[in-house]
Parts: sequence; C-alpha cells; structure tokens
Amino acid sequence: MSKWKATHETPEPLEANDVATVLVGTAVWFALFLGQLPFYGWYSDHGHAWWIWTCLAGALLGLFGLWYVRGRNAALLTRNAPSGG
Repeated sequence: MSKWKATHETPEPLEANDVATVLVGTAVWFALFLGQLPFYGWYSDHGHAWWIWTCLAGALLGLFGLWYVRGRNAALLTRNAPSGG
C-alpha cells in the first residue's frame, strides 16, 4: 500500500476578523439568554430551564473567547512587528 502524497501546495490560511466573529457570537448567546429569561417559569415547569442556562454559559464562554482572541492577536502583532534596530 503506497502512502498518499499531496499533489499541490497547502493554501495559506484565510484571514478573518476573529474579534468581531467572537463578539457577534457572544452577543447572540446573550440575546438568546435575555430573550428567554422572561419565560423562565414556563421553561422550569416543562423541564427546559437548562436552555436558558445553556445560553448564559455560551455568553460567558464567549467572553473568555473574546479575551483569548484579543490576547492572541496582540501576541501575533508583537511577534510580527519589525525590530526597531
């Protein structure tokens, strides 16, 4: 059995605005949390209260992701910055 070998070069990764992507996702999770909060009683009565807490967890994880992506971007800019000497 022969080993598979690529016949073309690997493409460069696509550039994206990571901070905006994470920010929008976090805002969506938080909006879903706020939108469901007034109906907590109904969700609780029907055993679906976890839906609300899942949205809150998504928003909190999004805040962590925002912190991480901003730090990563800052580190990449520092690493790729031209030296002053």
